[in-house]
Amino acid sequence: METYINPDKKDWGKILKRPLLENAELEPIVAGILANVKENGDKAVLEYCRKFDNPDIQNLKVSQQEICVAESLVSDNLKAAIKVAIANITRFHERQEEIPSVTETMFGVKCWRKSVGIEKVGLYIPGGSAPLFSTILMLAIPAKIAGCKEIILCTPEGKTGSIHPAILYAAKQAGVTQIFKVGGAQAIAAMAYGTETIPQVYKIFGPGNQFVMKAKMMVSMQGVAIDMPAGPSEVMIVADETANPDFIASDFLSQCEHGKDSQAILLTTSKRIADETAKAIEQQKAQLKRNEIVEISVKNSKIVVFDSVSDLVEMMNEYAPEHLILSVENAFEFSKKVVNAGSVFLGNYSPESAGDYASGTNHTLPTNGYAKAYSGVSLDSFVRKITFQEIIPQGLTTLGPTIETMAEAEMLDAHQNAVSVRLSSLKE
Repeated sequence: METYINPDKKDWGKILKRPLLENAELEPIVAGILANVKENGDKAVLEYCRKFDNPDIQNLKVSQQEICVAESLVSDNLKAAIKVAIANITRFHERQEEIPSVTETMFGVKCWRKSVGIEKVGLYIPGGSAPLFSTILMLAIPAKIAGCKEIILCTPEGKTGSIHPAILYAAKQAGVTQIFKVGGAQAIAAMAYGTETIPQVYKIFGPGNQFVMKAKMMVSMQGVAIDMPAGPSEVMIVADETANPDFIASDFLSQCEHGKDSQAILLTTSKRIADETAKAIEQQKAQLKRNEIVEISVKNSKIVVFDSVSDLVEMMNEYAPEHLILSVENAFEFSKKVVNAGSVFLGNYSPESAGDYASGTNHTLPTNGYAKAYSGVSLDSFVRKITFQEIIPQGLTTLGPTIETMAEAEMLDAHQNAVSVRLSSLKE
């Protein structure tokens, strides 16, 4: 992990560069998987499942009996924690519901907009070394609130032939309608195209490795919507003299344990905080179970010290972090300087872990600088906005000549006539 002191702006791009794992062979491999699943359906999906996950898999769909067994394997403490998280996530996302309001743009011309849930959505949850049941809550709860009729979940089995019980329990509690034992790019293909067993969906959500992300990007060019472009997880921490180095180090490492390609960056106006945080990181990482992963991702991470607060703020917004922690005095006032970020955590007692699990905000966020143009997942992600309008005769009499003039200027006679014939009828 490198430390930089007042770096020249010409070097910022190099300092802020994200780790990249993608290689030139990735796209043709994923393209082959997509084509195979589209052509051969369940047969192709089962072949990939047996190759990459459980060699003995027979059925793609998770049965009700499997869900019941999983529920009995989840501890009461975890069940209680999941229910608290569900309550908070539900409360936060329910407040995002839009109440339709009618606007009379001029007398006799009324317009309004209505949110309608996307009928079929697909959620992807990685298996791997960490069972991300929290992501199910972040995706299925707003989908349910939005009124999505089918909420499909794909997640891989392990080599032992089972899905982590907490994933199945969380899925049931959050309102998932069907669960399938499929991972990787083949899961994205199955949800995008549909198979004999797995329904086709209209929009796909969820994180994954580079193969999953590439598959999502590729099917999005074929008419299937996705939540957002995404990459490895990341955090940026902004700290001044009032920050606690031990707290910073814990947030730093909590992000680094996500994966070998994760990244954490500390921006600070204090050399003391930078030095003490670096020491705390070394002390804390030795105690972590995922130490091997952390060691690699820490090498992707940086500490940057600035004398100038304005330079610090400029670098913060240039990076556009997925997660941004403001460990500064009067964090609320400082937060007004934030222009680009996925989710912001204010003060020394707002760890990024709170947003990951149970505070109520959504943890599915734009990475890799996409926070400059994308928002994180919200209730809006699961709805379509349909506009309506109603024009009465008096309204068309007033508005009609404007439409006729504009249509004539664009040389679209039929558009003009659609108004003219109505105006003529009103004169009869």
